Amino acid sequence: MRLVITKRQWRNYYQINKIVLFLVTLVILLALFPREGKFKYEIQRGKPWQHEDLIAPFDFAILKQQAELKKERNAALADAYLFFRFDPEKGEYSKSDFLARLDRLQLKNSTTEEKELMISTAFKLLDSIYSKGIVEMIPDLEKKPSDFDIAVLKDNVAKIVPLQSVLTIGKANEFILFNLATVNGFDGKIILPLLQATLTQNLLFDEGLTKIQREQSLNNISTTRGMVQKGERVIAKGELVNETKFQQLESLRLEIESKSGSRYDFRMILLGRLILISMALLVFGLFMYTFRHDIYRENRNIVLLLLLITMMVSVTTFVMNMQVSYIMAVPICLVPIIVRTFYDTRLALFVHIITVIILGFLVPDSFQFLFIQLITGIITIISIVHLHHRSQFFFTSLMILISYSVIYIGMTLMQEGSIAQLGRMNFMMFAISAMLTLFSYPLIYLFERIFGMVTDVSLIELSDTNSKLLRELAVKAPGTFQHSLIVSNIAEESARAIGANSLLARTGALYHDIGKMDMPMYYIENQSGGINPHDELSYEESANIITGHVIRGIEKARLNKLPETIIDFIRTHHGTRFTGFFYIKFKQEAGDTPFDESPFRYRGPIPHSKETSIVMMADSIEAASRSLKAPSERDVNDLVERIIDNQMENRQFRNSPVTFKDISTIKKIIKKKLLSIYHIRIEYPSN
Repeated sequence: MRLVITKRQWRNYYQINKIVLFLVTLVILLALFPREGKFKYEIQRGKPWQHEDLIAPFDFAILKQQAELKKERNAALADAYLFFRFDPEKGEYSKSDFLARLDRLQLKNSTTEEKELMISTAFKLLDSIYSKGIVEMIPDLEKKPSDFDIAVLKDNVAKIVPLQSVLTIGKANEFILFNLATVNGFDGKIILPLLQATLTQNLLFDEGLTKIQREQSLNNISTTRGMVQKGERVIAKGELVNETKFQQLESLRLEIESKSGSRYDFRMILLGRLILISMALLVFGLFMYTFRHDIYRENRNIVLLLLLITMMVSVTTFVMNMQVSYIMAVPICLVPIIVRTFYDTRLALFVHIITVIILGFLVPDSFQFLFIQLITGIITIISIVHLHHRSQFFFTSLMILISYSVIYIGMTLMQEGSIAQLGRMNFMMFAISAMLTLFSYPLIYLFERIFGMVTDVSLIELSDTNSKLLRELAVKAPGTFQHSLIVSNIAEESARAIGANSLLARTGALYHDIGKMDMPMYYIENQSGGINPHDELSYEESANIITGHVIRGIEKARLNKLPETIIDFIRTHHGTRFTGFFYIKFKQEAGDTPFDESPFRYRGPIPHSKETSIVMMADSIEAASRSLKAPSERDVNDLVERIIDNQMENRQFRNSPVTFKDISTIKKIIKKKLLSIYHIRIEYPSN
């Protein structure tokens, strides 16, 4: 009884895991949603109000538009005073500095009266300069007009003075030059450089006081304009949503959403979200189970797809909490790009739709967001239908930027009737989003490593016969390399005929025999000159070498960091069958004597996908076809039927989704390929 329960639990293990994955995703998505509720009406600027008359459920203030608030803030900052603190010690310091410099000058030709006159004149000039004040030049002051007022703080009393009434270092120099030119009793040029060297600013910028005054000015700006009373009609059915009405509706929306978060009905809001997100995930699961069961079957696929959805919702929530105006910078199109790279366009589109539907519950202007993201996502998928090079990601990024921009221009024209309302900031957000989609390249590589999956781009790179491992195979085991090329061509055509992944089948076939390059002469396709090293070995030893190429191939593949998906072809291409020749020879010699068959049997496992099944068939038949002498069409037909039927009898395909119809199609493709390889003419029936 315990054994029956264990088997039943094992059969349901993966299904239970999938349910847990969906439930965990549901909980995470619910946690990411804001506490506030959502306004039930969609506000579309420039369009008639399609709903019933909207009556204000409570009193609320009409918020000013962000552009208007920004303009008022800029005006308030422009009118705010810059505070400068008067430093009386600077003037005294300059006088002391002047005296020290004059003493160092050692004027031998000047009398005592002349020196005293110099000092008296210099002190008068410095007193005049520092009484007016030399202002500290800061960036905010450089471009101000001369009549701009500043606040000078002296003895804790602020006095507002025009900028033209104070001096700069340059103007102080001009003042000294002018006054020394008219002085009598000594040569003014003697003390000119001394005075210029002592000048220093005594009106110092007070950043702290200026900041406080600016903050007060900003706080005095009202964020609202007027009120709407409870019971007052906000908008009537059919009335145009102009700028005034739009701002009233937007103010009501924000007020309702802020109130719903703190009210007792938050549990009902949470229940509503639970139902909606559950339905979205349920539809996703049903789609996968019904139409993409091959992908649904493996839990790692479900984990990857749910992770992508959750990741995008998390990033969007983070950006909205930081600054909602940055929402269009979120690279939503990363999701369809990554899904298409690992799977196909149909699944990429469906996952993208589910993602933007869930995001629609989060973002403002849901209709516009859904429209722009859906259309851009479709264009993104179309741009990577045939993904063969990583450089295509740059083209896709450009298409995303163009799509966003064109749709945004169209929406603005429809709502505003003018391109004057186009915001440069929005185009910048589109550009950032497009550039961030280039992160799909490292993300795809990361997911390949984490989930042990492989993309078409990676398969194309791996299938290059100039790659290091395949070049080594061609040099060390040229016969095996030619065999692998033929098997890869047969496998590719067969996979394409039954709707399997032809690129994966081709690449896996190229690497399936790399274990033979360590001992190439022990395999008949690499032997020449009639020398066969197996003649000196026992049948058990020969069988051990032959079966060992699978283990050696796996080790070599892992050493060269091949993906597990490709390694599967190495470990499964012989399944659990016998090494035919040596097994039969040993059995003939043993006669009726019992013997251990395990040395002659491959360790498996058996194929678990259509692609690995195809490679098993193509590998066995291509190898066996080399023994045919002057093969005819009938010989080829019998060979193909016999080998594949034998594999089916030995239950080598019981874990594979390949069908009888698929096998029949594969047989036809292999026969056609072999006839072409051996240039066999079709036998016409006689009269």
